[in-house]
Amino acid sequence: MKISLSKPGAVCAAGMTCDDIWSAALAGDNTGLSLANDTLNDGSGYYHGKIADDKLPALSELPGAMQTRNNRLLLGALKQIATPLRTLINHVGAHRVAVVLGTSTSGIASGEEALAHHEKQGELPESFHYKMQEMVAPAECLATLMGIEGPAYGISTACSSSARAFMSARSLLASGFADAVVVGGVDSLCKLTLNGFKALESMSSERCNPFSVNRNGITIGEAAGLFIATRAEDNLQSEQVCLTGAKSTSDAHHMSAPHPEGRGAVAAMHGALTEAGVEACELSYINLHGTATPLNDKMEAHAVTELGLQHIPASSTKALTGHTLGAAGAIEAVMCWLALSKQAGLPKHTWDRQTDSDIQPLNLYQGESVAKPVKHCLSNSFAFGGNNVSLVFSKGEL
Repeated sequence: MKISLSKPGAVCAAGMTCDDIWSAALAGDNTGLSLANDTLNDGSGYYHGKIADDKLPALSELPGAMQTRNNRLLLGALKQIATPLRTLINHVGAHRVAVVLGTSTSGIASGEEALAHHEKQGELPESFHYKMQEMVAPAECLATLMGIEGPAYGISTACSSSARAFMSARSLLASGFADAVVVGGVDSLCKLTLNGFKALESMSSERCNPFSVNRNGITIGEAAGLFIATRAEDNLQSEQVCLTGAKSTSDAHHMSAPHPEGRGAVAAMHGALTEAGVEACELSYINLHGTATPLNDKMEAHAVTELGLQHIPASSTKALTGHTLGAAGAIEAVMCWLALSKQAGLPKHTWDRQTDSDIQPLNLYQGESVAKPVKHCLSNSFAFGGNNVSLVFSKGEL
C-alpha cells in the first residue's frame, strides 16, 4: 500500500527548517556538528549535533508534565506542520487521526537532571514526572497538543525506531484504524547515550567521517522530523511524495555489531525495492545508514554492492546532522522527501575523500549535476540487535 506524505517539519543540527536543512545538504555543510563545551565521564571531549537552546520553543509552551527538551524538539517540528494538520483533523475528525513516533531517548535527559538534583537536595524536583522518560511520551505530548484522539504510541528499536514508525503508520492506514497519521521521530542528547557509545568505543573524537579509511566512530546528534501520512488513494493531500516500499528484518547477529555480510540489510533493501517495484536502474538516490563506524560502513557497502546498487548516487547525511538515533529514520526521510520535491540536486556526502581499499567502493555523491529527475529514493536504518529497516520514497506515485 502506498501512503502519501505531507511536507515535513524538521529540526536538527543542519537547520531549523526544511529549507535550511536542504541548503546545508546541498552544500555538504557539517558545521552544525560542534565541539561540546563539557566532557564525557572519562574526561574526553567530543563533537555533537546539538541544537542551540535559544532556537527551540520555550518549556512554558508545553504542559507541565511534558516539559522536556525532547518535547521542545518535537514542538519545533510540529509547529511547521500544525496548520495543515489542524485542517486535516477538522476534516476527518480527531478520533480518526493517529500518532506514531520513534524515539530511543525520550525524556531521559530530564531523568538525569532529576537524579542530579536528588543527589544534591535529597529529593526529586517537583517538576519531574517519571512518565517524561517513557517511550510513548513524545506521541502522547503531540496528541495532547493537537487534540488528537486516535491511537498514539511510540516505537523504540534503537536507531531504526522512526523508520519502523513509517511501517506502523502504513499499517494503521491500511487496516482502517485511522485516516491520517502523524509519523516521524524525535531524540535529544543525553549523557546516557553519549557515555554509552563512548563505552562501546563507537564515538569519534572529531566530526564523523563516513566511509573514509580514517573513520573512527559516530557523532551523536538530536533531531525531530514529522510528516502527515494518509492513504494515497484518498487524495487528502496535495503532495506528490509517497512511501512506496518498506521492509524490516532482524538478523540477530550481535547485540551491537552488524552481521559482517549484511544479510539483514540486504534482505531489507531488496524487500523494500521489490515492494515498490523499483529496479536498480530506476533508483535515483540512496540515503545510507553510514554511521562512520568501521564495521557498519564496511557491512553496508558490501550489502549495497551485493544488490548491484554501488553505482547509484549515495550519501550519509549523518555527517551533517549527526547520528540522531531514534530520530535518524525520520530526519533521513526528510532528506529523501526534499530531494524528490526540490529536484535540485541530492544531499552531498561530506568526508575527507580518503577511500578505504578494504570496503566496496560506492558512488558517494559530491554535488555533481543529476542526469535525470529524482524519482525514487532508498533510505536505510540499521540498529542494534540487527533491527534493519529500508524505505523507498517515490515522486508522483499517487
